Amino acid sequence: MDFNEYSKSNNGGANGKKTAKDYGLDPTLFNLVTSIAGKYDGKNQTELLKAIYEEAKRGKERGTLSNADIDNFVAMLSPMLDDKKRKVLFKIADELKNI
Repeated sequence: MDFNEYSKSNNGGANGKKTAKDYGLDPTLFNLVTSIAGKYDGKNQTELLKAIYEEAKRGKERGTLSNADIDNFVAMLSPMLDDKKRKVLFKIADELKNI
């Protein structure tokens, strides 16, 4: 199952969409990720990961993204990935945490 399939099959909330609260995420982080995902809908996975990484890097540098936020994001996204992609996600998360 890819990100788009997961998003479509896991609708909830009052308007039929999952919210930050449903995932235990900070609303700022959740909104950022869903915004990026929307912009890159239909694009390849490499473009999406690069965009998420760049936004997360800026957030870390500005002090608006914490390591706990990164851990929560990884926990939300990792079940949707196969083992190879999950390893890449963990590597990226570790890099971001060290910024």
